Amino acid sequence: MTRVDFYILQGEANRDLMACRLCEKAWQRRLGVVLAAADAAHAQRLDELLWTFRDRAFVPHRLIDGPPPEAPVPDIAITWPGAGRQPAELFINLDDAVPEDWTAWPRIAEIVNETPAVREAGRRRFAAYRAQGADLHHHKL
Repeated sequence: MTRVDFYILQGEANRDLMACRLCEKAWQRRLGVVLAAADAAHAQRLDELLWTFRDRAFVPHRLIDGPPPEAPVPDIAITWPGAGRQPAELFINLDDAVPEDWTAWPRIAEIVNETPAVREAGRRRFAAYRAQGADLHHHKL
């Protein structure tokens, strides 16, 4: 059963920065990650942010349409609707929709803040996961 963790951020906190922190922790634990952006432009912004979100952070990653790493290292791949997918231990969803293939990942992270549109989309995703029997958890940060 897929575990879905909802990370509830205070105010209008930056969801992309939280996603970068989750990617960094996963990489340190040697877990593969698929980071789902809302669109290709958002994926490009995440690509840049993963190199710059912290002065001393090192989070190797790639856009999903790039070549896979040559060495067997934990892979962080940024995707968007219409781009490819790959197996991973963690799927971080920054899109408004529940991924159609959500059961393909053992763990999903949903990041929600208090911006009305983001909060409402998060509630819809929570209800959809619940209706489909996901193992749901929430964390107020």
